[in-house]
Amino acid sequence: MRRKKREVKDIDLVVIVHDWFGLNTALQKLGKVVLDGPKLKRVLYKGEQIDMYAATPKTWATLLLIRTGSADHNIRLCTIARSKGMHLSASGEGLFDQEGRRVAGDTEESIYEALGLEYEKPEERD
Repeated sequence: MRRKKREVKDIDLVVIVHDWFGLNTALQKLGKVVLDGPKLKRVLYKGEQIDMYAATPKTWATLLLIRTGSADHNIRLCTIARSKGMHLSASGEGLFDQEGRRVAGDTEESIYEALGLEYEKPEERD
């Protein structure tokens, strides 16, 4: 949806949760909860899969970047990071250098910049 595609395979939401009880109650009313983990919740709504990723203010931007996709785009970013001796954390923690120091991740743009890339808008990520 964020990439503005005509068709989507599934819906990934990245949320900062302040009320877990309220969220769980709302999800149960929405549809069948098929996965109820601390970082990922999955619900089937009218036959469609919705994945909800729990973020913190620290993990928000990196998780949003990764969950926006596309898969090929994510592979490209991880490959470039690896070629520069860095690691893009799939958990959303950010981009880390060889010594394990977080060098980017507060914004999507910061990750592109640290990798030496021009920022790509979500609809450009294929």
